Amino acid sequence: MKIESPAFTQDDLDKFFDEQLDRERLHLARRLEEASARLAAIAPRITSSEGGDHWSEHEVLAHIAVLSKFYGVMVHRVAGGQMTEVDLLDATKLRDVAGEQTAALPTADIIRSIASDHARTVKLLRELDATALRKTARLPTGEEVSAEFLVRYPLINHLEQHVEQLERALG
Repeated sequence: MKIESPAFTQDDLDKFFDEQLDRERLHLARRLEEASARLAAIAPRITSSEGGDHWSEHEVLAHIAVLSKFYGVMVHRVAGGQMTEVDLLDATKLRDVAGEQTAALPTADIIRSIASDHARTVKLLRELDATALRKTARLPTGEEVSAEFLVRYPLINHLEQHVEQLERALG
């Protein structure tokens, strides 16, 4: 085996990490597509109803619509450098108002909205480069979150969690 490390430069290492992030970016796009397809498959079984003390399946669907739009837009803005500060706590508090409004819509309309938002975010993920995914926004705490973090955790992981919840509830 040829030993490469003695000739390795910081530029080589940066290129290596860019390649890994580009690979991961495409994997995230596939995960989002897969979660969206799973949601579309079960959505016709969701009925409009209120959940009482807990969210009904329709209300979970409305929540998914809100988080899909919100985090998709946020990833776009952070990756594009248009958003350098974000208050996720305040945004979370506003989510309930938007979720309530969305829950008033028919299930089919919510599903169409989610599919459209996911398609837009998948397209974005396929077009971005590693530099854009590394861009960050500062939280009120002083910490920074990257576009990659936002797409991976609050968008895709959160979405997958709710899709699994709906799959269990709907059998």
